[in-house]
Amino acid sequence: MRITTRGQLAVSAVTDLAVRQKLRPIALSTISARLGISLSYLEQLFSALRRAGLVESTRGPGGGYTLARHPRDISVADIILAVDTLSDDAGTGANPGQVERAKSMTGELWSAFNARVMEYLQSVSLQDLVEQQRAKGVPADDAEPAAVVRKLAPKPRPMMAKVGVPNSVFALGAMPILRRR
Repeated sequence: MRITTRGQLAVSAVTDLAVRQKLRPIALSTISARLGISLSYLEQLFSALRRAGLVESTRGPGGGYTLARHPRDISVADIILAVDTLSDDAGTGANPGQVERAKSMTGELWSAFNARVMEYLQSVSLQDLVEQQRAKGVPADDAEPAAVVRKLAPKPRPMMAKVGVPNSVFALGAMPILRRR
């Protein structure tokens, strides 16, 4: 069994959503900025999560994603299985005959191992992950990350606070020093 980066990122993104959602949807762009995951990749993940019934989407201004169920009713296994196809022999490079011989010798060991991993992942709820994040001091609001706020906020204009310094072209022309006699 392999838990891919895709599954790990999905768990992180859904945890971020669960920590920060209040009663309104969270935009994927804010999750993207907070976690450093590309927006297009998050769109793929959340599409799979929506098809699995774990999240709901809202379109339009103020739209985004919310959890479809309470965090205590979503397990880590649910999230991983929604976005990943778990495989025992993915990427082994062995031919089918070698895989069958290995399975016949130690198949029960690996089947039991995979069952234990899945059992553990099913025992960890999204609520458990949310509580871990809150214990670390992660804010529970859905405030925009600093990078997004900086990008959207207008740049402050420099102010001329010194006395005698013109604040416009007209004031500059009215200054006695620059007038020709």
